[in-house]
Formats: sequence, C-alpha cells, structure tokens
Amino acid sequence: MGLISRSQTITLIHMIGFVRRIPQGDQRERMVCAECGHVAYENPKVVVGSVVVSADAVLMCRRAIEPRLGYWTLPAGYLELGETLEEGARREALEEAHADIALDGILAVFSIARIDQIQVIFRARFAGQPRIAPGPESLEVALFPWDRIPSSEHIAFPSVRWALDAWRQAGAGPLGAPIGNPADDRRGVRHMDDASEAGGL
Repeated sequence: MGLISRSQTITLIHMIGFVRRIPQGDQRERMVCAECGHVAYENPKVVVGSVVVSADAVLMCRRAIEPRLGYWTLPAGYLELGETLEEGARREALEEAHADIALDGILAVFSIARIDQIQVIFRARFAGQPRIAPGPESLEVALFPWDRIPSSEHIAFPSVRWALDAWRQAGAGPLGAPIGNPADDRRGVRHMDDASEAGGL
C-alpha cells in the first residue's frame, strides 16, 4: 500500500491557468480555470488490496520501495483507470507477489482522511496451488500464520494491521458487512509511528 499526500500530487491543472477559489454555489475551495470557469475536482484515491489466506497463513510482502521501504504490507495499491475493484486487487497480488488469487468478497473498507484515500480490502485465497515470488516492488514475500505475523514496528501502515485484525475477526465463514476503521481512529489520521498505534494495522 502506498502513501502520498494531496500536497505531493502534481497534475497539469495545478500548473497552467487554474486558480484556487470557491466556485459559485459551492462551499469549498476548488481548482478553477481562470478563463472558462471549469472546476477540476480533487477527490480521494482508491486503494485496493487483499488478505490472501492459505491454510490459516496470510500472504505478506516486504516493501522494496518508499515509503516504508523494508516494512511488511499486504498486496495492495492504487486502482487504475478502467479497472474494477476486483481486477485491481487481483492485479496487485500478481504484481507484488506473483500470486494468482480468487476473491471471496469485501472484508473491509477504510477511510484514511490524512492522505485522502479510501481503501477497499478483500478476503482472498489462491486460485490454485499457492505459488509466490517477489515482484519488482517487494524485497521478499511470505505466508505467515497468525502468531508469526511481523510485529507492529515492522508493519508499513496502520491500515495493514487493521486489515489483519478484520480478517481475524471475520474468520473463514461467510463475510458480513465490511469492517471499517477502528473506534479509536474513525477518520484514519494516525501515523504508524504513533505510540498509541501498537495494535493497529
């Protein structure tokens, strides 16, 4: 899962002809074309990923890229244009762990207001025999039973721990309504290095 703030996002609309102001009939500042009045809306990014399970062990990837290089995460990333949620989750598992997966359904949906993301996490399994290998964005990949999952100081992002906890809570049976943010971080504003996040994903 990658993290990038709104202030780090650079698009052409910020470079030529657009100014930040409140359009008529709106209540928020937007990027507006100074000539024609076109409004370029800035909306949260969608991240898709999966908790891939085999024999009660979870697939995890150790990041080969910043941010959080060297830390463990789940196979996940930004949804591409033209993709469905399901297609994006399967692609990310293939890219990051060379894993061919089948999705059981949506396990969790997290709001990460701090970095303007919505994360949709599936519960998944291998489509055939479990075969994994590091992709370009992973230093290594591994299947961890619950009691061997890396501790929180080795986890890349809070939402990784949240997803693992959601999987533990949901179990292997039929999935109910998607699990959301934990009660102590409903808006997704905490960082992984906050001392109070020791139990977070």
